[in-house]
Amino acid sequence: MEKRTLTVTIKPDWRTALRAAARDAFAADAYRGETLNFETPAAFFSRLTEKRWTMLYTLQGAGEVAVRELARRLERDVKRVHEDAGVLVELGLIERTERGGLVCPFDDIHVDMHLKRAA
Repeated sequence: MEKRTLTVTIKPDWRTALRAAARDAFAADAYRGETLNFETPAAFFSRLTEKRWTMLYTLQGAGEVAVRELARRLERDVKRVHEDAGVLVELGLIERTERGGLVCPFDDIHVDMHLKRAA
C-alpha cells in the first residue's frame, strides 16, 4: 500500500487553494499527497488543539486502535477522546474502521503556515 501524506495549509482564499490542489492532483502522474486547508490560523488552532495533535501523533503508525484503548494510552476520559476523535474524523485526519476503531492513514503530516505582515 502506498504511503499517504497530508499537507495542512492556511490560506484565506480557500476556493483558490482547493482549485490549485485539484489542478496539481490531476496534472500529476502519481500520488502527490493530500491537502487540508484552513482559512485562518484561528480556524486551524481552534480545530487542531494540543490534545487532538497528541491523539493524532499517538495513532500515527499504530494501526487500528479502539477508542477505549486510545483513551487509556492518552490517560484521558473516554467521552472526551470520543469527541475529539469525531472532530479529527470530520476533518479527515483519522478514519473510523468498520469495527469502530480509529486509524491515522497518514505516514507524514506537514503543516505549511506563513505569517506575513500586511502591506
